[in-house]
Amino acid sequence: MMSLWRAASTAALLATVLSTAVTVPAHADDGSATCRPPSAAAPDPEQARLADPRTTALVERGGLGDFVRRFPAALCSTRSTAEAARLLDGWGTALWQAAVHRTQGRRPGGDLPAGDDRPLYWARLAMTLELARWQPTFTVDRTALRTRFEDASRGLKDNAFRPAPGVRRVFVSGFDPFGLDTEVRRANPSGSAVLRLNGRRITLADGTTAEVRAVVLPVRYADFDAGMVERAFAPRLAGGPAPADLITTVSQGYPGIFTLEAWAGRSRSADPYPDNTRALSGGTREHPVTAPGLGAGPEFIRTTLPADAVTAAVQTPFPVRLNTAVTEIPAGGTAPVDRADGPTAGSRAVAGGGGGYLSNEVAYRSNRLRGELAPRLPGGHLHTPVLTGLPADPQALTGPEFEQNEDAIAAEVRAVLEHAATATVRP
Repeated sequence: MMSLWRAASTAALLATVLSTAVTVPAHADDGSATCRPPSAAAPDPEQARLADPRTTALVERGGLGDFVRRFPAALCSTRSTAEAARLLDGWGTALWQAAVHRTQGRRPGGDLPAGDDRPLYWARLAMTLELARWQPTFTVDRTALRTRFEDASRGLKDNAFRPAPGVRRVFVSGFDPFGLDTEVRRANPSGSAVLRLNGRRITLADGTTAEVRAVVLPVRYADFDAGMVERAFAPRLAGGPAPADLITTVSQGYPGIFTLEAWAGRSRSADPYPDNTRALSGGTREHPVTAPGLGAGPEFIRTTLPADAVTAAVQTPFPVRLNTAVTEIPAGGTAPVDRADGPTAGSRAVAGGGGGYLSNEVAYRSNRLRGELAPRLPGGHLHTPVLTGLPADPQALTGPEFEQNEDAIAAEVRAVLEHAATATVRP
């Protein structure tokens, strides 16, 4: 009888989470603890930054603190691995949708600006630390459970396009904040921009309509090695009732300028610059490496986004340029060569226009998959300007210049998509 009650409670929980998607989900609790005391498991290097009280302030001032506070008790309400998996799907989806609603001004809470992407990042990270410390009385695959939670809280689940005649479908990805050892207050304008757009219908430059769906990806090599990019993009490329008409990845790039990257390179070459867990890729400019788990493909992939239409129409407040530069090891050579006009025949990729880091790799992975599953589909990569304007006072989490710059970048990302999708002919 108790198991039937728990099953009914779980079903009700998921129905509540997936229908409202703006509140912390309830959890079953019949008074019987199913957790041992939390472990003292050491946080990973990314989670260790949670020791800085400013990260907690970003969550609380973003109105997502209840997710972190109530998550441990929710975990302890589960009675089996299957129930835990359902709970993590539900809580991850609820966190994602709460963040989307918040950035789009439909969820009050906290005094940070609505478009701020940082509360989602730090709340998710705090919840993964609670998951690591959870000590259930039954056996679990903790890695698999974290993957479920990460996917759901990043928009990879329950985030499909709504079939609608005449409405174009645009799928985009952004990134978490990074470079946090230097400045823990950093945001990522690509994450902010795509959160503001997820699920929205936007009017294109020609007066027609498009729906945008988005994901926010981690700045971690291990997640890319495990196929997160392919899990995110494959459902939008492999047919079904509502596949994408255009895809683009978005990341933070260069000061004061937007760049459409003409070329994505197959290699990693950014070391000694680490990811958010302080992991290195193993690839350098002199010795590039191919990422684990990467399917067969060319050394360089050219964008198929309508660059001319975008650069002709969108230039304010930041200029938009097509970047044709790459770094390659020419055929028969051993040393890297920078080229302003794209790769030469038979060369080895060192870096695309977006470098040899994860912003280049997300462009390569998504467009390699596009070439395999939907080769006529437009796709590419957009770099935003660097987000500047944080106050000089290290305890001040936001300020007028920072907020104005983030809003301006997000608005121009939208303008780029409005013109790119207008110029797109459905495959």
